[in-house]
Amino acid sequence: MVPDAALILETVDFAAGKHRLQKRKDVEGTPYINHPIGVARILSHEAGISDIAVLQAALLHDTVEDTDTTFLEIEVKFGQEVRKIVEEVTDDKTLPKMKRKQLQIEHAPHCSHKAKLVKLADKLYNLRDLNRGTPKGWSERRVQEYFQWAFQVVNGLRGTNLVMESSLDQLFRDRGIEA
Repeated sequence: MVPDAALILETVDFAAGKHRLQKRKDVEGTPYINHPIGVARILSHEAGISDIAVLQAALLHDTVEDTDTTFLEIEVKFGQEVRKIVEEVTDDKTLPKMKRKQLQIEHAPHCSHKAKLVKLADKLYNLRDLNRGTPKGWSERRVQEYFQWAFQVVNGLRGTNLVMESSLDQLFRDRGIEA
């Protein structure tokens, strides 16, 4: 049996290697790996999640979508449970962007509890990042539209984790978005 800390470090190392050349869209060009690490940190430090498969999936949640990683590769390295969670939170990049966004809204209520946790933490990280600074090439209108879309996704995830949902609700209220 591999200790939990070793599993997390192996997962971080894998994700860092896959995302090594990527940058976030923020003005600073932050290394992309900061995002999945931040999502996992929200889960562990704010939401009180200690489930190793959930934390691993958080670290890997963008690898298939944004790198050459396959679901099979994730399953071989990290197991079927982690693969399933990652699969649930991965957009099909062969579809047009607006279709992918609509599918996130439609699929959110039907995700497993573990996938919902990752999705909530991902949205929380991204919205905080948008509040911190507008990405290159984004207008204030685009930022507001992202918040409005994220609100719809989060509504389909409600009842999953009160701490993250409360933090998200505050971000939405600050933007004038309320149920």
